[in-house]
Amino acid sequence: MLLPRKHHGLAVAARGKLFRRRLFARGNAIGFMVLAIAVGAIAGVVVSAISLSSHALHSLLYGVSFGSGLSGADLGRGWPLLAVPVLGGLLTSLLLRMRRRTGGIVDPIEANALYGGRMSLTDSLLVSLQNLASNGFGLSAGLEAAYTQVSSGVASKFGIKLKLRREDTRVLVGCGAAGAIAAAFSAPLTGAFYAFELIIGTYSAVSLAPVVTAAIVAMLVSRTLSGEPFAIDVGPIGAITAADLLPAVLMGGVCAGLGVLVMIGVARTERLAVLARIPGWARPAVGGLLVGGLALISTQVLSAGHGAMHINLEQDTAFLALVGLFLLKAVATAITIGSGFRGGLFFASLLLGALVGKALAVPMEAIIPGMLSSAALAVIGMSAFGVAVIGGPLAMTFLTLEVTGEFPIAVLVLAASITSSLVVRQTFGYSFSTWRFHLRGETIRGAHDVGWIRNLTVGRLMRRDVPTADAGMSADAFRRAFPLGSTQRVIVTDADKAYAAMVMVPEIHADADSAEPRTDLASFFHHQTDVLLPGMNARQAASLFEDSSSEALAVVSDRIERRVIGLLTEAHTLRRYSEELDKQRRDILGAAE
Repeated sequence: MLLPRKHHGLAVAARGKLFRRRLFARGNAIGFMVLAIAVGAIAGVVVSAISLSSHALHSLLYGVSFGSGLSGADLGRGWPLLAVPVLGGLLTSLLLRMRRRTGGIVDPIEANALYGGRMSLTDSLLVSLQNLASNGFGLSAGLEAAYTQVSSGVASKFGIKLKLRREDTRVLVGCGAAGAIAAAFSAPLTGAFYAFELIIGTYSAVSLAPVVTAAIVAMLVSRTLSGEPFAIDVGPIGAITAADLLPAVLMGGVCAGLGVLVMIGVARTERLAVLARIPGWARPAVGGLLVGGLALISTQVLSAGHGAMHINLEQDTAFLALVGLFLLKAVATAITIGSGFRGGLFFASLLLGALVGKALAVPMEAIIPGMLSSAALAVIGMSAFGVAVIGGPLAMTFLTLEVTGEFPIAVLVLAASITSSLVVRQTFGYSFSTWRFHLRGETIRGAHDVGWIRNLTVGRLMRRDVPTADAGMSADAFRRAFPLGSTQRVIVTDADKAYAAMVMVPEIHADADSAEPRTDLASFFHHQTDVLLPGMNARQAASLFEDSSSEALAVVSDRIERRVIGLLTEAHTLRRYSEELDKQRRDILGAAE
């Protein structure tokens, strides 16, 4: 159907405008910077909107003043502490059933590691609603998952619509996550290094400017919309000496061990819910009831824990009270995530670490009086525990520097964070996000881009014009059908057209000149059991070439029917693999094509 001339002209103009936008974003550093600024601004709006929505729910459901921390409010020990979390569990079940797609929801780490930054914005918005159903109803989970999911989802949508290159889309998703964390804590350096360490998986000069810019813009927008940022007053630190590194390193080791226990506790809670045969739709409600029961003991387990953080850092709390609150918060967090609620462990891990630091300050003060203040040890523990659960030692170090304003303590925090990271990596091997991937069967351990190797499959690399011969053919008939020089190798199929073997044409022709030529084609068969499948990636194919000592292998539909669909050579596989590796290197370094 032909369009009227006027409409045709408008369509051409629209396509030209979109093309210019794509060219501006894809081929121009300034254009990509403008895009990063837009993503940062949207991230600031997203964080403010979700945060204000959560405060509104706290005020409506629990009667606290708007903007005050739920975990720090003086709540009565009544039925709302039990009923509201249960209601949040029922709402979570309803939201989970609203999703029509199959498969898990892709988060920014998984998107950048496996899918070149491609995420579903619809799924991301659904995650934010589920996160509000947990945090807003008082469950023990933070909102950082919603912040980063929606902000990165918007960035990914921009990258898809503008058809950005794979590496550009990954960086843009990092800009969204950086903006989200920067806006949440009013900490642009924290947001930027959160993106570098956890979302993009690497730091490069190419990604520095857009990621940092997005983080700064998001912080400014969020501060304009939401007001004063989250801050911690640790009091005077004084001069840092070499002796102060010892408690910092000790704190890192202790927080690493406790962080691993919390992560295992979440997984065990999920498994326990399955073993108890609790219906899937009822698990969040049961989890809400249990968290409400813990809130009857201490309301500081509710929500993310901003109010509880201020209470325990600014007031003197007894040692046993700190230990008790740590246990209650850890159990509440494990139940919340393990029973099916959506939410992040970012701030929960900070609160748990602060409680550990404040508690360890008591015996340390008795052993070595006047070494470090309890508030300083709480901040060190906060960052070390955050590294153990979330990862990102530099991000956590910058978080401490930005929320406390105390540069000297950053040295101790860095020592504790590195210790925590090393201990967790050597003993456990995962952060919470990558541990969840492991439980789902994924092998990724971070946001490093491994998706390209999964996309470089045998099905994409193979050639389909494959010469075949019938297994019942004689050697003489084969020589007539395939003269010397016509092809190097032929795939033999049986009567059912299934793969039987591979034969070498020069070998069969050379045998014709021997004293007793072989007449049976089966005597020339090679690699009867060595075949490739179209879903294998290039790395798996290269390994099979090496194991079979073959320069080429047949590609079959599956291991049952073994229908021949193509042929792949080792030389072509290694060449394409090398080309992709080189392309990844150029993308990271920002080198020209």
